[in-house]
Amino acid sequence: MLTVIAFIVALGLLIAIHEYGHYRVAVACGVKVLRFSVGFGKPILRWHRPGKPTEFVVCALPLGGYVRMLDEREAPVDPAERHLAFNTQPLRSRAAIVAAGPLANLLLAVAIYAGLNWAGVQEPQPVLSTPVAGSLAERAGLRAGDWVLRAGEAEGGEGGESSADAVVSFEDLRWRITQAALDGRDLVLWVARQPDGAAQPRLLPLSGLDVREADAALFRRIGLLSPYTAPRVGQVMDGGAAQAAGLQDGDLVRRVDGREVLDGQALRQRIRDAVGPQGQPVTQRWDVERAGQVLSIDVTPRPQQRDGRWIARVEAYVGDAPAMTTVHHGPLDGLWRGVVKTWEVSWLTLKMMGRMLIGEASLSNLSGPLTIADYAGKSASLGISAYLGFLALISVSLGVLNLLPLPVLDGGHLMYYLWESLTGRPVSEAWMERLQRGGVVVLMALMSVALFNDVARLAG
Repeated sequence: MLTVIAFIVALGLLIAIHEYGHYRVAVACGVKVLRFSVGFGKPILRWHRPGKPTEFVVCALPLGGYVRMLDEREAPVDPAERHLAFNTQPLRSRAAIVAAGPLANLLLAVAIYAGLNWAGVQEPQPVLSTPVAGSLAERAGLRAGDWVLRAGEAEGGEGGESSADAVVSFEDLRWRITQAALDGRDLVLWVARQPDGAAQPRLLPLSGLDVREADAALFRRIGLLSPYTAPRVGQVMDGGAAQAAGLQDGDLVRRVDGREVLDGQALRQRIRDAVGPQGQPVTQRWDVERAGQVLSIDVTPRPQQRDGRWIARVEAYVGDAPAMTTVHHGPLDGLWRGVVKTWEVSWLTLKMMGRMLIGEASLSNLSGPLTIADYAGKSASLGISAYLGFLALISVSLGVLNLLPLPVLDGGHLMYYLWESLTGRPVSEAWMERLQRGGVVVLMALMSVALFNDVARLAG
């Protein structure tokens, strides 16, 4: 139920903001707006503001919306109102009205990011867990417990401290790594064993990666999967391998088979690897600290097949919650960071779309309504800050998508207006119809791929 509610609220809000952008600028340009609709299909709510011509409608199917304006191309217009019709407006006014919808979504993202910056957001501290074996991070010399204090581009080798910016959280670090990997840039991390310790540079050679998807597999190759957590057992499931071995909530794992366990990530990896070539169970000797005493316990994780390979599980939550920090900024700095974050997400979205278009990135990056609904529910369950961050991300995606030069989208209409400004004449009706049909085909194909990806993700 939470997923459904969070999805409907998110979609309704983002569509309403988008259409309000069109509506507000149309009214400012002197265009008569006949209907403002959120959703399609049968109206479930409708009202008029006193003395205004616009009918406001909420419809049953919340998968879009529209602003219907007086227009001679759609219906006959009273000559006395011809100056209020959309099609009679100057080119600059028509372009402004069309562009206002996507820009409203981008401005909403700026406002959300700025609000989160001002209010403060709880995020994991930028402390590293054990890097994946053989990964870039391990080869770079990064270790569990390293604090990442600054990050910057490499300058002639291991980079310069003057070019590095402060890293405020683990999420901030992941964002910088994602951008650098997609740009093909090496990144230097300045790390210390304590937050006030002497920092040493560590070079992540991200330029050598073949990046097709910004997903979990990319971060596994880089080697930085999660922030540092203590190797503690929690939420032991009834009937699971952990309960059968006698493990209890709160047990702190010191060693597995005589080897020291540094953090929760390392413990999870040791558990996953406790399986024989044909899926046979493997028993491990765990040294755990409980109530001030160290106990030796034999644990036999249970093998499971996933994606064609065997892994093992103990059916318990492994690893403490990461230490958190409150990230907040002042009024001007918070607003500027909101603008910068919106620009960075927009540019990253455009780059990924461009790479998918030329085949350098997988089409599996496309997400549809099922994935959006799933993430809406997950973010809402994490709290208002996570949900607002999700709304900002989707708002940016909606704004960028609508600015693409596809005839059925706002960007397609702006493309028509660009042609009109260059040639002095509008696109002909015949060409308009052909382009619209082609745009519908392309958009339906993209939606089909996105829906297929949704089903594949949920089925997996």
